[in-house]
Amino acid sequence: MSVPARPHADFLVAAESVRHLVGDVAVVQHWHEPSALAQLSVGGLAAHLASQVLGVHAAVTAGEAVTDEEPVPLLEHYERVSWVRGDLDDEANVTIREGAEKAAEPGHDAITLRLDDAVRDLRLAFGSRSMTLPPAIRMPWWEWSLSFDDFLLTRVMEMVVHSDDLAVSVDTEPPRLPEQVLGPVLALLVGVALRRHGQPAVVRALSRSERAGGISAF
Repeated sequence: MSVPARPHADFLVAAESVRHLVGDVAVVQHWHEPSALAQLSVGGLAAHLASQVLGVHAAVTAGEAVTDEEPVPLLEHYERVSWVRGDLDDEANVTIREGAEKAAEPGHDAITLRLDDAVRDLRLAFGSRSMTLPPAIRMPWWEWSLSFDDFLLTRVMEMVVHSDDLAVSVDTEPPRLPEQVLGPVLALLVGVALRRHGQPAVVRALSRSERAGGISAF
């Protein structure tokens, strides 16, 4: 799986779209209501969406989760993470939901302010020639690492998917991203779906409506 040609710039475009969506008045109005995702509030979903930006900010500005160990290939990463094949009550998915709800507790204004600061800091960091970016990232719940560029792509994918979840939750339109940002995300989702469902299922779903089946990547 190749990484996008402009991972830092593309990440910033996606991060800015998240900032605008989370700041939408409809998100504020529905903060404590159920989201489109089972057992997760709108506030929890917004906080989880924001965490995709905040996690990168923590790595770049504070060195959190940074490592110099050899990273694994991107698609292998998705073979290893437990939440991909876990059901709603799987421990990994419960932990994600609980963490999201806790992150939402400070409220909408606090989260949007953190997003503002994070996007500003990352724009400066990615634009600086003197800034040394992390070689790889190993999150505390992983037993492996990803290259920093691959990590950025996973965060953009999360932002694309959960932006749609949040938009559906509050009955608004999801962000429309440029093709250079969305393309690598779609390639990643197809790559994961291929490993999960096989070539015939993916080709049929994309080309033949009469033979289309469920090929969800996750």
